[in-house]
Amino acid sequence: MDLNTIDTLVRPAVRRDLPAPARGDAFLAGGTWLFSEPQRDLVRLIDLPSLGWIPIAQEPDRLVLAATCTLAGLDAWAADAGWAAADMVRRCCRALWGSFKICNAATIGGNLCLALPAAPMAALTIALEATCVVWSGLETDRIPADRFILGPQRTCLAPGAVLRQIEVPSALLSARFALRQASLTVEGRSAALLIGRLDRDGFALAITASVPRPLSLRFDRLPDGAALRAAIEAASAADGWYDDMHGAPDWRRHMTVRLAGEILAELAA
Repeated sequence: MDLNTIDTLVRPAVRRDLPAPARGDAFLAGGTWLFSEPQRDLVRLIDLPSLGWIPIAQEPDRLVLAATCTLAGLDAWAADAGWAAADMVRRCCRALWGSFKICNAATIGGNLCLALPAAPMAALTIALEATCVVWSGLETDRIPADRFILGPQRTCLAPGAVLRQIEVPSALLSARFALRQASLTVEGRSAALLIGRLDRDGFALAITASVPRPLSLRFDRLPDGAALRAAIEAASAADGWYDDMHGAPDWRRHMTVRLAGEILAELAA
């Protein structure tokens, strides 16, 4: 869709070229949502791919994913990475349920910053205990992935702040993972997307899509089913269960508890 209110396109080459925030700004990464509907309040686009960030970098102690890395790029790279986590990463990349055109343009950072409850990159980054590196002017902030999204289409980003990259501890790429997803239709938007992780520090569970904001549960060992259900109910009590055309709250609650039990059984086997 043409955005006929835009009068300025900024293409920064380095960080200092990023303009001061102004009303009507939008950061452009893949643009799959930005160009999908009218954006009548926007007058200026700031093109992030012009910064030339390396999409994926494997360092000794961490994996660094640029915010402008596409989901298709991460999917293809994970296919040859040889991690225990590779299958889970690829399933998250494909959980967007978009066309091949969308998946080749949609970015990790865009998926996180849009902050839809069904965002698969939220589940992925929380399951991997990733850190979101944010540029705020000349300041750099490091925010745990489970604190980045505050609610539907709300993040912790201040006006003008930019998600630069996502950093994943290398050690967690060899952990055991189990993923479960539920949708009302075969290729529908996720109504519940859960990822469990088992490693030497215990058991962790990321819950997304069925709740307004992602939930992260941690246990020092595999819990039993009753303890896991109680933890889910306690964690969801503040915000409740998400309600939209892709699933009613009571159904999402039921599916979340059911899928969590399946994850627990798989990792306990």
